[in-house]
Amino acid sequence: MPIINKHPSEYHPFSISLTCSNENATNGVPHRCLIENGHHDVFLDHMTVALQNHHISPEALERRRDLIESLRIIGAPMPLSPHPRNLSTQKGNFAEVFLAEYLCETTEAELPIYRLRYNPNVEQSMKGDDVLLFDLDSDPVRIIVGESKFRGVPDKQAVVDIVDGLVRSNKAGLPISLMFVAERLFEAGNSELAKKVQNCAILFVTNQLQIDYVGLLMSNHNTRRIVNTHASSELHNLLMISLNFESPETIVQQAFARLESNI
Repeated sequence: MPIINKHPSEYHPFSISLTCSNENATNGVPHRCLIENGHHDVFLDHMTVALQNHHISPEALERRRDLIESLRIIGAPMPLSPHPRNLSTQKGNFAEVFLAEYLCETTEAELPIYRLRYNPNVEQSMKGDDVLLFDLDSDPVRIIVGESKFRGVPDKQAVVDIVDGLVRSNKAGLPISLMFVAERLFEAGNSELAKKVQNCAILFVTNQLQIDYVGLLMSNHNTRRIVNTHASSELHNLLMISLNFESPETIVQQAFARLESNI
């Protein structure tokens, strides 16, 4: 059974804006290569909404807008942005959000929480698993652990770091963020889903849990070649994804500029 399904349908923004090919790295690791095809506005429109959803809830965003309007009237300083302004953090968050969104579209697994909403310091990258998705209705129950990285220029070390991070997760057993997800669900009053997530610990111990691993490298048009050349692992349930843009940093900057204009 493949870790992910086909590229999204022709009407989805990812299908419109990204060309897809399924390949194998030199060392046999499955690799899905995604390359820009010129429809940047379609991609940016979709990712801007996704970035906003991952960073702040609609209710919190509305409260923030009301506060800003009140502060403007009295000429007071504005509150800090809910999105990072540090470019390094922006790039890391962009890659993480893309991976989460792409996996939600190409698997039956779901994202129970938007973890970036819980980051105590938006200017720094958040600790824990980059992406953690659950298919709680499958047999066996399945978790997908995702590791994402952004590089202005792709290199061997970036691929090695992604794979090594996923191998460490595999050796550790349960994903380190599993209980973080469960606790956030309990706090939100979604006890039924929280218990199902928490129960994955028992399923793991009794060998009734499937865990798959997906790595993403977002970089320039050389990313495809770098991943194909250097992706190597003994993990049988590992997939690499490359996201290839001519100017990946520009894409990130444009997306976060749109976010700020929406506040």
